[in-house]
Amino acid sequence: MEFGPILSTLRRHKITAFLLVAEIALTCAIICNAVFLISQRMERMKMPSGVAEHQLVMVQVANIGKQPDAKARTEADLAALRRIPGVKQASLVSQVPFTNSSSNTSIRLDPKQKLPTLNATQYFGQDLIKTFGAQLVAGRDFRPDEYMDYDAVMHNVDLVRNRTPSVIITSELAERLWPGESALGKRLYFADIGVRVIGVVKALIRPSLFLGDDAAQWSMVFPLRMNTDNANRYVLRTDPQARQRVLAAAVATLRKLDPHRIIRKKRTLDEIRSDFFRNDRAMAGTLLGVIIALLTVTALGIVGLASFWVAQRRRTIGVRRALGATRSNILRYFQTENFVLATIGIVLGMTLAWGINLFLMQHYELPRLPWFYLPIGAVALWLIGQLAVLGPALRASNVPPVVATRSV
Repeated sequence: MEFGPILSTLRRHKITAFLLVAEIALTCAIICNAVFLISQRMERMKMPSGVAEHQLVMVQVANIGKQPDAKARTEADLAALRRIPGVKQASLVSQVPFTNSSSNTSIRLDPKQKLPTLNATQYFGQDLIKTFGAQLVAGRDFRPDEYMDYDAVMHNVDLVRNRTPSVIITSELAERLWPGESALGKRLYFADIGVRVIGVVKALIRPSLFLGDDAAQWSMVFPLRMNTDNANRYVLRTDPQARQRVLAAAVATLRKLDPHRIIRKKRTLDEIRSDFFRNDRAMAGTLLGVIIALLTVTALGIVGLASFWVAQRRRTIGVRRALGATRSNILRYFQTENFVLATIGIVLGMTLAWGINLFLMQHYELPRLPWFYLPIGAVALWLIGQLAVLGPALRASNVPPVVATRSV
């Protein structure tokens, strides 16, 4: 099929052709960026937590007033919870992944540093590594004699200064602090207080990602025993199929031990994670709806334009049929015409897509749009264009040659 007649026709219908090209360009630009944003959200929702998510349940409690015997009550709670059939581990912890809590501290590699190296999350709780199911990749877990009571440390910091406490950090934090080196035996400082790294876990996500996804795995675990006056989250580890039963039994056990205790939350970690990423799912769903709407509008625009041109050019089509053009020639003519318009729109749309991405990078700190999203958008629009024009093109190919003899 010659491109000359097609370009000549498009020059005679500049406004209509321009509107369609502009629609395709805008659709291409938005779709490329929308698909990229959806992929970013989907990847974010797959973020590893480093804990045995499918085995953990959490019961969050609240006491009425300060408990004079909080330590003894906590020990009784944990002993009772561990007796529940199916419970493998139980701990009272300061924070739980995906709960949006925020207990963090600044880290220095030298006590004389004026500015901290970075900010990391701090987890407290006896047997937290075992209960969470975090995977040690280097070093060891805390020994029983390394644990200290949280209240005692808070009331007398010299307890920490007079010894070098241990800490367990994530592998990502270790690599960030000492690239290419082993973190075991290294020291971190909080103001003038130093701690020694005795273990490294593969991953342990921060409860809140307020510092961004790049810092999601900057976490530390300290050997501090909590009680119900300074922590309120009991975490239990069990088999996945036993979680609901164990959760119900844990709530009943805690209420039996203290009927006046308030049970604030009782959830599996799967449910906590799902709730944490609900905004990401909502955004991905919204963007998917935008993509479908844009493709539908673009397809309808192509159908409308092609149908309009077929109606306008029935006599011209009839003349071509009378001069020997076959149905396949007419069909190919309209498909090629659509391909030309779509290609112009896609080229402009790719340029616009880069522009939109640069704007998002500058104002919303999004990463650069990978190049392969552009051909994905192009192929989608080419296919949509060819499918949309097929109906009008088939009607055009069925115009009989006798139409050329009729007055319009």
